[in-house]
Amino acid sequence: MSVPLYEAKAELFRLLGHPVRIRVLELLQDGPKPVRDLLGAIEVEPTGLSQHLAVLRRSGMVSAQREGATVMYALAGGNVANLLRAARELLTEKLSGQNELLSELLAEKSENGAL
Repeated sequence: MSVPLYEAKAELFRLLGHPVRIRVLELLQDGPKPVRDLLGAIEVEPTGLSQHLAVLRRSGMVSAQREGATVMYALAGGNVANLLRAARELLTEKLSGQNELLSELLAEKSENGAL
């Protein structure tokens, strides 16, 4: 029996629901990186990063390739970068709406003489 699409989407968002995983995906947008570079950019214990990378690998969001003693991680496809870009655009819209509201409130406050 297959999982309904809305449940599959919910699972995807649960997978992305941790800041370390999002940060790893952001860092990998610039190209493959070894674990040591990821550790240097993210304040997390090596075991914690390893667990998050394993989750991302099992989900198919990232791929891993061994180069000698180094494991290189990369985004598994362009759609991951597109998803991160869409999230950035949604946040930009949300925050610009908040800035507009704040500006209106401040303007109203100074018009009424109450600072």
